[in-house]
Amino acid sequence: MPTLIYKFQEQEHRVPLTNSVRIGREEDNDLCVPCDSVSAHHAVVSRNGDRFQVTAAGSRNGIFTDGQQVESLDLHDGATFALGDVEFIFFAQDEPTKTPPAAAPQEDALAAIAGFKDAHEKVLNEIAKVVVGQRDVLNQILVALFARGHCLLIGVPGLAKTLMVRTLGRAVDLNSSRIQFTPDLMPADITGTDILEEDPATGKRVFRFHRGPIFANLLLADEINRTPPKTQAALLEAMQEQRVTNSGTSYDLPNPFMVLATQNPIEQEGTYPLPEAQLDRFMFCIHLGYPTAAEEQQVILNTTRDLQAGITSALNAADVIQLQNLVRQVPVSEHVALYAMNLVRATRPNLEGSPDFVNRWVRWGAGTRAGQYLLLAAKAHVLLQGRFSVSCADVREHALPVLRHRIFPNFTAASESVTTDTIVKKILETVKEPQY
Repeated sequence: MPTLIYKFQEQEHRVPLTNSVRIGREEDNDLCVPCDSVSAHHAVVSRNGDRFQVTAAGSRNGIFTDGQQVESLDLHDGATFALGDVEFIFFAQDEPTKTPPAAAPQEDALAAIAGFKDAHEKVLNEIAKVVVGQRDVLNQILVALFARGHCLLIGVPGLAKTLMVRTLGRAVDLNSSRIQFTPDLMPADITGTDILEEDPATGKRVFRFHRGPIFANLLLADEINRTPPKTQAALLEAMQEQRVTNSGTSYDLPNPFMVLATQNPIEQEGTYPLPEAQLDRFMFCIHLGYPTAAEEQQVILNTTRDLQAGITSALNAADVIQLQNLVRQVPVSEHVALYAMNLVRATRPNLEGSPDFVNRWVRWGAGTRAGQYLLLAAKAHVLLQGRFSVSCADVREHALPVLRHRIFPNFTAASESVTTDTIVKKILETVKEPQY
């Protein structure tokens, strides 16, 4: 595949080329190079038949090759050109890479598992420098991150939900952004919008897409239920497809991408319950409880004195993507997959074999996506434990956060004060592991 290679801040970058790639300093470019010598919209690399060409986009700095400024340049294999102080090299095909001798499959797998467990512990230890307690919650968030899922955090104010997400972004070295959801928030405030701009060099006016805060690796949607469903729906495509569509054009979101939404369960006045379709996009629904007496004392001491904890990045975006790919490679037996399916089907009322209490209390049960997330959560869980085989017990480990927001109780359950947590726990007690 044709590739463009450049160095910036002593780091080499490789960019696979599509039919057209716009290069410039601003973030709305296809290739953003945040260098002062590069113009806001400097040049365009485009395909011309079976060849590529770089063309100036009205920049006063122009394109330089062999010490001369040109308006356009045909790119052959190994061709070099400079935009400002940044030099680019074009390769018609990727450079051949030397592959190291392959390790034995068993040794390779064991090394990968050990690396996964070490990375998990490093991240938790870094977050613990700032966040006291909540280790189970943090563990569930990391499971969702490595399984490419999203989390809905429900808890009363003051339980460090926002601090937890911000610290996670620093510990994993991911770009994070925060959106405070309010009743007047519009979809364009999340995804971005087209703005009319005038190019000072040519005087032409064009609409350019300015990206919203959703273009981040970690997105904190604070109090997501305070905005109307129209704005909540702006997250649907992003959470499922990892892209945003504006004026008929799709823009890919950064990889990895994770939404961590918070919700206050106390105040219901002026809130808009999340639609069932959007609830199903969240892998986990995590309930945050109060800290223990010892943890609360430590929080009070730490937050009332001048204490600055230094967070060291334990992972970067490339490491997270590698670990996410490793989760997908964990094998699962048909026996375990059947158990996960039986758990999901047991949540649905009026089916053959549905438990009597489900028929009595449940209006709608979980969909197929719940079974997918049960297996993904179990895969990530075993790797975090330093293992490589998934059992039915691993599926049960995260059944509560996966299923609690996918079961919709009826009026009978509400009148008897039966919660979804109660129903899920009874299902785990009722559904037995399949016979081998």
